[in-house]
Formats: sequence, structure tokens, C-alpha cells
Amino acid sequence: MSTTITTIIIGLLSAFFLFAGSIKVFGWQKMIFETQLAMMKKYGLNRQILGVIGTAELIASIMIWFQGSLIGAVGAGIILATSIGALGFHFIYDTWREAVPAAITAPLSAFVLWMGRDSILDFIGLPGLF
Repeated sequence: MSTTITTIIIGLLSAFFLFAGSIKVFGWQKMIFETQLAMMKKYGLNRQILGVIGTAELIASIMIWFQGSLIGAVGAGIILATSIGALGFHFIYDTWREAVPAAITAPLSAFVLWMGRDSILDFIGLPGLF
């Protein structure tokens, strides 16, 4: 049961971050790209930072498919980190409405990370801790 749920969540996260990350990197959807770039400028950040975030999202959206390995867990961690970062910036500079996507992706990526915790624990030398 949890494997099916995890797979569905991975599919949703992967699709969302492939879409969002590709817009940040390539700017192919002009309206969304310009909105995101305007937000970055409001936060005191620039186009290069938007590109770095988008690149991390693109890479992580592929990495999370490798569940049961360190790669999958790290991908989920990257998505969690970008979601938490987005929440912070949205809550400081925007209204709660702009934070809704990150408020959804953060717990979903935390769940995927938790499901892949064994690979992280094995890597750091603490197998079977949880």
C-alpha cells in the first residue's frame, strides 16, 4: 500500500517540478517565468538564482524516481529544501496564497524522504535506526 502511495506522490512531485523547474531554467512559459522572475527581484534575488533553483528542481525531479537508493532520498531532500525555502520567502514577502504550492510539496517530499530514510541511514553508517 505505501509503495503505491509513494509512487503516486513521486509521480506528482516529479511532474510538478519538471514543469516548474523547466520554466525557471528555460523561460518557455512567458507569463509564469516573468511572474517568478518578478518575485525573485522582490526577494532581492536575480535571474541566476532563479536558474539555480530551477536546475536543482529539474535534477531532483528525476532523482526521486530512484527510490530505495541514496539518489532517490537526496532528490526528495532537494525538493523538500526548495519547498521550505519557497515557504520562507512567500511568508516573508508575499501572501499565503503564493505559498500554497510549496505548502503542498513540502510535506509530500518529506514523506518521500522518510520512505527513503534507510538508504540515508545506511550511507551514514546507522542501518536500521528507524
